[in-house]
Amino acid sequence: MNNKLAAEFIGTFWLVLGGCGSAVLAAAFPDVGIGLLGVSLAFGLTVLTMAFAIGHISGCHLNPAVSVGLWMGGRFPAKELGPYIVAQVFGAVVAGGVLYVIASGQAGFDVSAGFASNGYGEHSPGGYSLTAALVTEVVLTMGFLFVIMGATDSRAPAGFAPIAIGLALTLIHLISIPVTNTSVNPALSTGVAIYVGGWAVAQLWLFWIAPIVGGALGGLIYKTLGSGSTK
Repeated sequence: MNNKLAAEFIGTFWLVLGGCGSAVLAAAFPDVGIGLLGVSLAFGLTVLTMAFAIGHISGCHLNPAVSVGLWMGGRFPAKELGPYIVAQVFGAVVAGGVLYVIASGQAGFDVSAGFASNGYGEHSPGGYSLTAALVTEVVLTMGFLFVIMGATDSRAPAGFAPIAIGLALTLIHLISIPVTNTSVNPALSTGVAIYVGGWAVAQLWLFWIAPIVGGALGGLIYKTLGSGSTK
């Protein structure tokens, strides 16, 4: 169990540092900024690489919503939910701290500008409402879990799950960065919001509730449709 939790800590650290780091440090860098497409790809690559690195150790959840969804789908024991979520949040917070130290090394850095935090209303990149943000996060996390459950099903082609899951997360970011800056992961949202404080922490509730509801629905739906899998 200790190995599993350490793997989840490291994997979530990598996800936040790689994904949020690309948004904070590289998205709008003068002349060679990677933009929305680059940030989306960065998030997908963090999951793809870690899925190959630690999938055989912990399952590479990196996300409380994924852990809850896998539990709802009958793939993960309830007794491990709490420890996994703690390890994921801890990894995200530490990664947020490392990113803060790096980003603050540039003159003019202002954490209140967002620091890759998720938001709705005036804090949505595109000015989308609370309702739009809620629907986006629920539906996209539900789809993410459906892909995860299907790609890791014992009947699916072996060895390709990390690719499908990484590409799914890339697609999710391409859709929803303008809406919420994309969460689908309560640990990730927490890992950067606590350094911003204020509005980011005040809106954090949505980025816990919506992904977990979506994850649970995705796991349950796949369990219903894909009954018969033993994995």
